[in-house]
Amino acid sequence: MTPATYLSPTSEQGRAFFTRGISGNVMMLNLLRFRATADYSATPALAPNSPISGEEAYRLYMEHTLPHLRASGGEVLFYGRGGDFLIGPTHERWDAAILVRQSSVASFMAFASDQGYLSGIGHRTAALEDSRLLPLVDVQGLRIVGGGRERVGNTRRGCGRDCAPGALDWALLGGSSTSPLDV
Repeated sequence: MTPATYLSPTSEQGRAFFTRGISGNVMMLNLLRFRATADYSATPALAPNSPISGEEAYRLYMEHTLPHLRASGGEVLFYGRGGDFLIGPTHERWDAAILVRQSSVASFMAFASDQGYLSGIGHRTAALEDSRLLPLVDVQGLRIVGGGRERVGNTRRGCGRDCAPGALDWALLGGSSTSPLDV
């Protein structure tokens, strides 16, 4: 039996997300498993002239997506390479993780249904073997102190320039020296 894969939400999952009553920022934790070779069979018009890896197809997806994400009030907070779990199933692996902040559920829904964004989503489908998307919300009033930074809810204090997310180095992922997130 082939294990289940998840590339898009079901209508029930979409309805549950929308009716959760989330106010304010929503963070989207994306876990990504890339195909060895991108599969453009569903969107041949987007296919490059020669075969590329799933990771390269995901880069094309991000290059296409970032302007739409930013226009909707969203931003990428983190992109990193995955690997084996420290705590978790040994048979499961995730090649990369992305944390994206949207200013609201409404702005996320507007982004996700934007025709300009959707015109390039075939790169994502071609790139991914499997994925997970977990919406996260701030826990207000939680006080975290450490490393010279204090954070209460989503407010930072004591931060210098080092609190801003650093440039993402796509070269570490085997790409060119230009990050797909810096377009």
